Amino acid sequence: MVDLIEKKRDGQELTKEEIHYIIENYTTGDIPDYQMSAFTMAIYFQGMTDKERAELTMAMVHSGDTIDLSEIEGIKVDKHSTGGVGDTTTLVLGPLVAAVGVPVAKMSGRGLGHTGGTIDKLESVPGFHVEIENKQFIELVNKNKIAVIGQSGNLTPADKSLYALRDVTATVNSIPLIASSIMSKKIAAGADAIVLDVKTGAGAFMKDLKESKELAKAMVDIGNLVGRRTMAVISDMSQPLGFAIGNALEVKEAIDTLSGKGPKDLEELCLTLGSYMVLLAGKAESLEEARTMLVEVMNNGKALQTLKIFLEAQGGDGSVVDQPETLPQAKYVIELEAQEDGYISEIIADAVGTAAMLLGAGRATKESQIDLAVGLVLNKKIGDSVKKGESLVTIHSNYENVDEVKQKLYKSISISGSEVKAPELIYATVE
Repeated sequence: MVDLIEKKRDGQELTKEEIHYIIENYTTGDIPDYQMSAFTMAIYFQGMTDKERAELTMAMVHSGDTIDLSEIEGIKVDKHSTGGVGDTTTLVLGPLVAAVGVPVAKMSGRGLGHTGGTIDKLESVPGFHVEIENKQFIELVNKNKIAVIGQSGNLTPADKSLYALRDVTATVNSIPLIASSIMSKKIAAGADAIVLDVKTGAGAFMKDLKESKELAKAMVDIGNLVGRRTMAVISDMSQPLGFAIGNALEVKEAIDTLSGKGPKDLEELCLTLGSYMVLLAGKAESLEEARTMLVEVMNNGKALQTLKIFLEAQGGDGSVVDQPETLPQAKYVIELEAQEDGYISEIIADAVGTAAMLLGAGRATKESQIDLAVGLVLNKKIGDSVKKGESLVTIHSNYENVDEVKQKLYKSISISGSEVKAPELIYATVE
């Protein structure tokens, strides 16, 4: 291991055998944390070639279980978002692309942060559960084109150990390590093709557009090198996506979006990502054709019906699709009023996310309990005009005194006297 640390420290390329040796022996505990720390720091400074990144990814894939989706008919396309605030895309995309016949076999986790993960959000629907056997999971995808299962316990254990180590050794922000971490999980989960939504801006993991593009390219290259058709969209997270931040509130927003009545930015991003998923699944010849198919199922009600079938197949109460008011409701609905006239110039996404977490919409620690009913609904986005006294945000809370949340929101939302241009939604695509 000392020789391999030296080799990487000096900027040389490691072989497939060397990379697999390191990951295998680190996973079994034969390589200690202090040597692995030195190795990750060497990567941080020296980087990795495309070939090294692909081998590191596959070594992590083979460190644990892999999911076999071969019994599911068709090309399985997975979507991954690098995360953000109010990111309801999975709840919309799953039923939307399933409605045009693309199989969505989704493995999701619980959230640690501003709001719950996809599973927490879906559990806002009474009775919905993800504790299903693999056999039933495959049957549901073949029958309904969509199912969601909880993450397997032994998927990419090398990545889990490595991530925990990087977190305490200042090596998280390394593009080869981030890219291989994300891609190892997607490949182990059995996808044939992968669409990535790489966020950029204040509310994203990658704040800088240049770095976001580098990360997107690194992940796309890894996917294609290991035989998975992969592409990426780089989208804005300088402000929250859509209007809703909070579990049941985001489910309602997904229902609205699938009906064609949702926030325009959320709808546009879902149609863009969905078009790539349909194209990679071989269901359309071009992005234009794919988009037309998606708009059609949104307009004719098929996408909404697919959501209902999916929820009911996993024990959920499908009537919430027709009556979203039966989703968990907060006791208090409080308006945050604008203190001046003007135009919204900034909404700091991660700070707004923290305000939602203060209400109980997210987890500060793994042990935290989530309140599925609470959260925030934005009434204004960047570029919108606002009058003094108008509501900027609707706060859904289960306690009456929300002064701390209000102060946080006032600090997060800036109002300018002159007109402001809304940010671009999609900055680039990497194919």
